[in-house]
Amino acid sequence: MDQLNVKAWEGRTDHEEGCISERRAAEIHATLGAGHGPAPREGEEMGPLWHWCAFNPTVPLNELARDGHPALGDFLPPVRLERRMWASGRLTFGAPLRVGERLSRRSFIRSVAEKEGKTGPMVLVSVDHRIYGERGLAIEERQDIVYLDIPDRFRPPAERPLPPDPVLHRRQPISEALLFRYSALTFNAHRIHYDLPYAQEVEHYPGLVVHGPMQATWLIQAACRYRGRRPRHFDFRAVHPVFLTPGDSHELDIMASEDETGALLLCTGQGGYQGMQATAMWEETV
Repeated sequence: MDQLNVKAWEGRTDHEEGCISERRAAEIHATLGAGHGPAPREGEEMGPLWHWCAFNPTVPLNELARDGHPALGDFLPPVRLERRMWASGRLTFGAPLRVGERLSRRSFIRSVAEKEGKTGPMVLVSVDHRIYGERGLAIEERQDIVYLDIPDRFRPPAERPLPPDPVLHRRQPISEALLFRYSALTFNAHRIHYDLPYAQEVEHYPGLVVHGPMQATWLIQAACRYRGRRPRHFDFRAVHPVFLTPGDSHELDIMASEDETGALLLCTGQGGYQGMQATAMWEETV
């Protein structure tokens, strides 16, 4: 795809309506929040980042690409590079969203850029989302998506060590059932999360890939429990893929340290290195 065609997708908009019903809240809680009180009921605050389960694309099966993603070319540009990754995100939270309320998401493609990376060509797409509840604007979000060629073998990125003296450290079990459930909650048919032969033989990953958004949700949940309230801002970035691999540990580390401003620096960890990094900031730390 040439640069002119790529840039033509800048400025495109999309509008979706959604809701987290009491039933869906119970399903999310059973997957991500079990052991931390009952699921929220209608009219109560939903968990942080649960809005990612509210606007699921209902694309017919015959319109999915071979990796399970919806074929590109409608809202997102028709990039010919097959590997898609949700690379990073930034969120600012206003009024909390509640179970059962009508939600809307207005999306805008801020930028599309072709670049040459260490592993070959890539396309970076930045999308701005504004999520509204019945009381008005609730979340402002930036989503950064990266498209790459599928390599002939897995080339891991540089490993970043885990924090040496965390103020928070717990273990998160992972399993095939967990990955399947989160894919179902988000109506996400991306095969790298549940189809081991595809993940290993086509995309050349060593195992099933643990969802980036699910890792981000664990991290913001940890931040909320540590500080006792939700952050005002939350940024996250994938620095190394995290895998569910036959024969390896089926646990991840959830860790955090504090900087001099009081912001919480979080990460998931596997095998002694970081997978997802995140920063949680409250009003007094901004």
